[in-house]
Amino acid sequence: MNDKLVTLAIRTYQRAQMIKAVLTNNGIPTEIHNLNLENPEMAVGVRVRIKESDLPQALKIVESVEKEWEKETPKKEVKTIVIPIDFADMVEKTIDYGFLFAKKLNAVVEFLYVYYIPAFTITSNNDISTYSLTDNELLRRIITSAKADTENLKNRINKRIESGELPKVRFEFIMKQGVPDEIIPEYCKKKKPHLIIMGTSGRRPNNELIGSVTAEVIETSESPVLAIPVLMQSNTFKRIGFLTNFDQKDLIAIDKTIELFKDEAPELFFIHSSDKIEAWDEVMISGIKAYFSNHYPELKTNYSLIAAHNAPEQIENYLQLNNIDLLAFNTRKRRLFSRLFNPGLAYKMVLHSNTMLFVTHV
Repeated sequence: MNDKLVTLAIRTYQRAQMIKAVLTNNGIPTEIHNLNLENPEMAVGVRVRIKESDLPQALKIVESVEKEWEKETPKKEVKTIVIPIDFADMVEKTIDYGFLFAKKLNAVVEFLYVYYIPAFTITSNNDISTYSLTDNELLRRIITSAKADTENLKNRINKRIESGELPKVRFEFIMKQGVPDEIIPEYCKKKKPHLIIMGTSGRRPNNELIGSVTAEVIETSESPVLAIPVLMQSNTFKRIGFLTNFDQKDLIAIDKTIELFKDEAPELFFIHSSDKIEAWDEVMISGIKAYFSNHYPELKTNYSLIAAHNAPEQIENYLQLNNIDLLAFNTRKRRLFSRLFNPGLAYKMVLHSNTMLFVTHV
């Protein structure tokens, strides 16, 4: 075999330079040939040329390194649905809807479990309380219990998938140590999942603390949130209400809502709530009617004005009277001071509504 030059591969200029560096490091002289020598980076492809006698060894090296480079290439971003869990009664409902939408969206379900490790334990002896630092044994028990809980739920889900009760989608568990009120909103803000599904207590006595985590996620996250009340009666999305403020961004939020629930071919109820119904409100409602008759002629739509600005009780009464399965609306991220002293509609509806909520952030 003579030592004439042969073409080993034709690659982009950048990739050819990488191959040349690897082969040179392995003692194989390499040349890059290109017609446009003045501006090789502009070429579609260049020739990587080596001696014919080096061809067998070079082929093995290039095949090996290119496989490694392919592994390092960023993969297409995977859609995720985050479901925070606390192993309460709401877990089964959030699992059902999580897997339903994961199948529709071709997404991965992430169960987020936050377990709390106290800084101290409290014991009582003759009505006198004493405090002691958490010992290693208590720490071990808490972590072991958390892992056992997630393993049991994992086994239950796998059985439901095997029986056909749940669609076959990929799911995983994320375990975090800390206070749920802090960890869950922070995780959702950083993760920015395609959808967040959480349970709420709805309209029940003494529910302020129970629903606060869901409300906090809704008001701080950039991802859409599906909030499921524990006393929710409907399991369909046939009748969807959309609360509008006549903002242009509502149209984007409505499109998102229709896209997510289009398989149900829902009937839409557009609702505007205000302190006082003005003539301008009627004009805006007419504009929405015209928009949807042109863009979504196949959808059945209804339009209502409610004289109750941010009044969750009156809005909830309307939802019950019209048998609305889900209330959707758009909200914006609000500063901490505003959320503390002037809670938004999303927060109020989480604590007062037994209707499922779908909240977008456009």
